[in-house]
Amino acid sequence: MISIIINICVVKKKWITHDEIMNVAVIAESTPGPIAINCATYVGYKKKGIMGAIVATLGVVLPSFIIIYLISIFLNNFLEIKWVVNAFKGIRVAVGLLILDAGFNMIEKMKKEPFQVAVVCSSFIVMVLINIFAWNFSSILLMFIAAIVSVLIIMVQEAQSGKGGAFK
Repeated sequence: MISIIINICVVKKKWITHDEIMNVAVIAESTPGPIAINCATYVGYKKKGIMGAIVATLGVVLPSFIIIYLISIFLNNFLEIKWVVNAFKGIRVAVGLLILDAGFNMIEKMKKEPFQVAVVCSSFIVMVLINIFAWNFSSILLMFIAAIVSVLIIMVQEAQSGKGGAFK
């Protein structure tokens, strides 16, 4: 989804900059709701204020809501239809590829400093291990641990560079 949003909002329409989309992605990951909704709200607000945020959010939410609502009314056994099951298998692969593409795009644009590279590599390794060994580990807890480790490392770096931070 992020790669699609970047392509439309940053590259084609130029509604926001690449730095802003990176900030939206970070904020969206720490707030409830899908990134598409958070991005639509942000872009709508940036372009037309509160009314733009409301209209953009509804424009993203309503079509999916209406489609899912109609499916739930007319198809009681929707997931028992063989072609629907096969379509969802294909969608699962496509979603994985979109996530991979977004990850590569974000890595390509990030500053290649040792700390950022270490965070990306360790996150990748941890997620691969969790998936390979099918460990039952909360992604929320993983994000919380990553946040704490990141804050501690930044505090140590600031203390060592003489900027102050928590150790001054």
